[in-house]
Amino acid sequence: MIKLYKRTEDGQLAYHEAWVNDVSVTEHWGRVGTRGESRDHPMQSKDEENEMEGILAPARQAGYEEIDADHERRLIVEYAVQGMGTAADLEKRHRLEDHLNELLGWTGLGNCDGGTIGSGTMEVCCYVVDFDRSKAIIEENLKGTGFGNYARIYDEDGDADKP
Repeated sequence: MIKLYKRTEDGQLAYHEAWVNDVSVTEHWGRVGTRGESRDHPMQSKDEENEMEGILAPARQAGYEEIDADHERRLIVEYAVQGMGTAADLEKRHRLEDHLNELLGWTGLGNCDGGTIGSGTMEVCCYVVDFDRSKAIIEENLKGTGFGNYARIYDEDGDADKP
């Protein structure tokens, strides 16, 4: 997967990305925080990197570029668990990781990178390009679901939102 970003004239952050599926490349673009648009392109060769770069060439020419990992923030969704957690807690964490990966990916905000469990907490870690927008979208998305009972969502890199 290749993810590119650009600040638009009105100050918004836009994304343009591509990834390989079995026999096609999906191109996905829009404003960060929105689902955007997508299009599938048939693979012309077996060189996946070259295929994605070819599709993203117009976006690169328009000023889109990759964001350095140092500019992403670590968003943590934390839950309280008993002790080291149960098998059901671990299964819930895995389902949440998949759910957040889809949510953040399709809105251009980032991705989920796994989690931890034990010592009274269960956490899922996400790397995001816009912490405030990501947090708001996650909070709204988790309301009324089996994932809505989180203890807090915070920025692991600082400015933690403590209850």
